[in-house]
This record gives sequence, C-alpha cells and structure tokens, in this order.
Amino acid sequence: MSEEGRKASVVAVGTDNSGDNGLCGVLLTLISWLLVLCTLPFSLCVCFRVVQEYERAVIFRLGRLLSGGARGPGIFFILPCIENYTKIDMRTSVFDVPPQEVLTKDSVTVSVDAVVYYRVSNATISVANVENAHHSTRLLAQTTLRNMLGTKNLHEILGDRDGISASMQNSLDSATDNWGIKVERVEVKDVRLPVQLQRAMAAEAEAAREARAKVIAAEGESKASRALKEAADVMKESPSALQLRYLQTLNSISAEKNSTIIFPLPIDFMSQFVNK
Repeated sequence: MSEEGRKASVVAVGTDNSGDNGLCGVLLTLISWLLVLCTLPFSLCVCFRVVQEYERAVIFRLGRLLSGGARGPGIFFILPCIENYTKIDMRTSVFDVPPQEVLTKDSVTVSVDAVVYYRVSNATISVANVENAHHSTRLLAQTTLRNMLGTKNLHEILGDRDGISASMQNSLDSATDNWGIKVERVEVKDVRLPVQLQRAMAAEAEAAREARAKVIAAEGESKASRALKEAADVMKESPSALQLRYLQTLNSISAEKNSTIIFPLPIDFMSQFVNK
C-alpha cells in the first residue's frame, strides 16, 4: 500500500458498510436507493457528479468517510440525502506572506516578506484532519518566517537567502504533512532595513570603496616609480638611449598643434655643463 493510501486509511474510519451507523444507517441507505430507483431517470442528474483532471472529491456517507480515498478525476456516483462530497483542487497554489517585522539576533529590526508555493498532496487528509488547510498553511508560514529569522544575524539574512528559503521550506513541509499539504518552494522576496541603518551601511560601503581606491592608487604609483627607476638605470648605462628619448620628445612636441613652438637646446650642448 502506498504512503498516501496508508494515510488515507488512517483517517477514513468510515467504510462503505452502512452497518457502522447501525440500524438507522441501513434504513436510510435502503430508502435512498429506493428513492433513486423510483425517480429514474431524473435521479441520475443528482447522483452522478464530475470532477476535473486537477480535482478530487472526498465523499462522506452519514458523516463518515468512504473507504478508498478521494474520487476522481472523472465521473462518480453519490446517493442523495445521505452522501455529500467536497471538491479539492490539487493544483499548485501560491500566496504572499505579508511583510513581517522581525528582530534579528543582533537586535536589528527588519521587514521581510516571502512567497510560498504549495499543493494538496492528499485530499482526504486535507479535509478530515484540518478545518481549513489553506488558511492554516498561510498562518503557519508567517509564524515560521518570524521564528526562523529571529535566530539569524543581519548579515546572514542579507547574504544567505537561499539557505533561509530551503530551511523554511523543510520546516513548513514537515509541519503540514499531517494536513495533506506539500510545500514545494519558499522564496524570500525582499528584506527592508530601517532608513538610519541604510544610511549607515551606505556610508560604510562608500568609505570601503574610497579606501580601496587609495590602495590601488598607491600601488600604481609604487609600480610607476619602480618602472621609472629601471628606465633611468638603462639610460644611465646607454647614452644613445637618452638621445633617442630626447628625439621622441621632440617628435611628440611637433605632433601637437600649438601656436607656440619651443626649440630645446641640443642635448650635446647641455651634456658639456653636466660633465663639468
């Protein structure tokens, strides 16, 4: 027997036997069958019901669940007057958890909202074990979100949303298993911080960026100074390299479209004074 069938058999204490309801149940069942036979074919419009592919019907006879679990999809038969049924939608549903004011572990108040995807996994249990499975799941999701985030620090909430969503999904799924509800996915949508905290975090981030920029600029100047020192050493060893650099400088000056042209002195002339 499957797990769903086993759970259904636990809650489905009633059977097709009317004897469970005593002599009164037997008489009412016989009267219902006589009523159906006497009003043929008009009674067929009342006795036959249809549920869609995504629906299931949970049938009660004289207040007891019928054995065999939920009916559907397709057509099924009910006895008038003594049987009634409840349609259950088996499709995945989604609801938004309203923003919850949560005090984190490091004493910061944040507002967090989430979205929950769930479906009815066992129609019989969802009707017999809980008054309103959908409403109960919504309330439980709000409580679970507050309780779980209350044990986290702010940086954990901001940086580990996937882990929080997975933990919340597992917690909800285990709690709603007895209600016939399967929680498929939970996603944390938004984490809203107080305005003062946002400004403090923005100032901290700006200071960190400025510090990184200064470090990068200092590293660049250090590398540039080492490169200049190496270039000076090379030019010192080779006078022709200094002459070539001089000619490149003249070329650069001539390439610029300036109204004033400066003719530097020949480098050989300057070198005489340098030697002296």
